[in-house]
Amino acid sequence: MIQREIEQQIDKYLQDHKVVIILGPRQSGKSTLLKMIEHKLEKPVIWLNGDDTDTRARFENANSTSLKNLTGECKTLIIDEAQRIENIGLNLKIIHDNINTIKVIASGSSAFELSNKINEPLTGRKWELFLYPLSFTEMKNHLGFLEERRLLEQRLIYGYYPDVVNNTGMEKEILKQLSISYLYKDILTWERIQKPYALEKLVQALAFQLGNEVSFNELGKMTGLDNETVEKYILMLERAFIVFRLPCFSRNLRNELKKSRKIYFYDNGLRNAIISHFNPLTLRNDAGALWENFMIAERMKHLSYNNLFVNRYFWRTTAQQEIDYIEEKEGKLFAYEFKWNPNKTYKIPKPFLKEYTPYISEVINPENFERFITSS
Repeated sequence: MIQREIEQQIDKYLQDHKVVIILGPRQSGKSTLLKMIEHKLEKPVIWLNGDDTDTRARFENANSTSLKNLTGECKTLIIDEAQRIENIGLNLKIIHDNINTIKVIASGSSAFELSNKINEPLTGRKWELFLYPLSFTEMKNHLGFLEERRLLEQRLIYGYYPDVVNNTGMEKEILKQLSISYLYKDILTWERIQKPYALEKLVQALAFQLGNEVSFNELGKMTGLDNETVEKYILMLERAFIVFRLPCFSRNLRNELKKSRKIYFYDNGLRNAIISHFNPLTLRNDAGALWENFMIAERMKHLSYNNLFVNRYFWRTTAQQEIDYIEEKEGKLFAYEFKWNPNKTYKIPKPFLKEYTPYISEVINPENFERFITSS
């Protein structure tokens, strides 16, 4: 079984009474993770699943007495797919405040129903963690560096969803099912989208513009949506853990872009499934964009799992000078450019170097990428 990096964080948070919330995309391995850590939990353990009708019924109009009867003598309560339970945040608050002998762990696959409804009721009462699809580091630890490095091109095309990684030869079928689940179950059901075809076109447009600046106005023209609706739909895609945005860095130079943004996918495989493009890298023209997306997503996993807090940006000027990725931490700037071809030369733009004197400026390619992913 593949060891997950997030286990270290969970181990630490098991020591107090706060509720542990594990969020993440569908099929990222949340249920498997809970089963893996069950041996560490205080017994007896009760498992509930929000997908079950009887579980949801038990929480309807619940109060402290009914919840005490539900949990009985258990020491650990696990609620999987908790986002399916009405008023889950309030129910977890009642358990936390009235049953001091129970540790609660809840997982959810969508920020629509879980994250948005737990923040206020559970203020000061929870630890919130994020479980991504598998990471390069996790697979390197599982298979060894040389073997995982050999599979790098496959990861750029098919990504790191556990079901994809564990079922060689079935990658395309699994990813297509995942992409349908995202678009037509989570978002369309919970948000009652009036124009599902426009949403599908928007996601495809974002996939095709991977690595480029995104204009809400241009996206609106492509999809028939107004700017406000485009921004609303993108926010929903972020909350569903499909995409994330990177803002532009701008401080001093007059010709810097100031309000632009890039949008990336949490997983390369899902992005490729959305546009039905699984050709090998030698037969496609977006290898550089896939490498950029892969590197930024892997870096984000490392930062999250190790509680490292940085500001993240890209940089570009009206003269088309650019830097793919910038981190700002402790008053220092770290500038990175991503090149899939290790023989391709690149120099950080002189105006940026002169104005900001970054602490590190480096080109990241397949020969040196592990250091970038795992640096503190």
